[in-house]
Order: sequence, then structure tokens, then C-alpha cells
Amino acid sequence: MKPKIKTLIVEDHPLMASATKTMLEQIDRIEVIGTAGSGEMAIELVNKLQPGIVFLDYHLPDGFGTKVAAQIKEINAAIHVIIFTGIDISDIYNNLLEIGISGVVSKESSEDTIRNLVNCVMDNHTMLPLPLYHQMRLTSGKQATEVILTDDEVQIMTLIVKGVTHDLIADHIHASRRSVDNYVRKIYDKYGVKSRVQAIERFVKSKYYSE
Repeated sequence: MKPKIKTLIVEDHPLMASATKTMLEQIDRIEVIGTAGSGEMAIELVNKLQPGIVFLDYHLPDGFGTKVAAQIKEINAAIHVIIFTGIDISDIYNNLLEIGISGVVSKESSEDTIRNLVNCVMDNHTMLPLPLYHQMRLTSGKQATEVILTDDEVQIMTLIVKGVTHDLIADHIHASRRSVDNYVRKIYDKYGVKSRVQAIERFVKSKYYSE
């Protein structure tokens, strides 16, 4: 009989964490060893418990799942990290692949789909939604040139990372909502992205970002 795989759940909503735990415990070879409600707690438990799989929510109270995933892989590259999210993050899938995550699954997926993904990961495979699979392209692997942002653009992106709305940003920098929208469009153009999530991912990896 194959040994149980220790699994950690990182989810800040207690009800979702409990439901995920109940579902995963029904999978053969899975042993849920704990839950964490923040990225900081997740790192502490990973260091202490050394799980084989981490089910990681993308949005956490103290940061994005990508940052936590990268820290987990630095601790132990063999740990399988599965991003468990309620939003569409297909725009940043390349970033997740660079980190070394083992899979991405929506919280709206059926229990069968989630179980299938976990079983694939335990066998060192993964699975993708067909629409995402059909959009996949090979890249050259060349690093993107550092984008230069103005002081105003850095300030706006810093506020966006904190979850501040465009209306509140306008009040903060004493500008119109239209001006903020124009700033954001220009930032998207500089980064070559089309969504807020993509822009945030690029910004937090840049020299301008500081926690």
C-alpha cells in the first residue's frame, strides 16, 4: 500500500477550508494535516510539517498565492502546490508555471474534477481546462525588459495592489476618475497586459514594489 500524502490547506474562509478538508479526506492516500488562514501561517506550517501537497487559495489576507507558492517551492521544490481560486487567473498562468505550481483548479469545479486533479498530481501529472489548453503557446523563455514607470504610475499601482478602487485613488492623488483610468491604461500598455491581475503580477515583481 502506498503511503499517505500529507496535505495542507491554505484558505482564509473557515467554511471553505472545512469543506475542502472534508472533500480531500475522501481521496485515498490523502491525509489533511492542517489548515492555514494566511500566507505567513502557511509558510510556518510548511516548515514544520513538510506536506507533500499544498492546496493554496490565490487571494489571502496578507498577499497573493503566487508569492506564497514561490516561498513554498524555495523551502522544498518537491512540494506540489495546487492553486485553488474563485477567480479567473488564466492571464497569469505563465507566471505560475515559472514558479513551479502543479495545478490550478476553480473553487466552482465539481468535486469529481478536484479529485481528478489531485489524483493526477499524486502521479506527477496535471490536467488543464480544455479552453486553457487550446490557448497554450510555447515561449522563448527570454526575460521581459524592465518597464519604466513614472512616480505617479508607481503610486497608482501601489494603491491598486492594496485593493484601492479607482475612485478612491482619484481622491488620494487629487485627480479625476478619468485621469486615473488613463493612467491605468497607459500602465497596461507599458506592461503589455490586458487585465488588473496581470498588471499587479508584473508590478509586484518589479523594482518599484515594496511591502
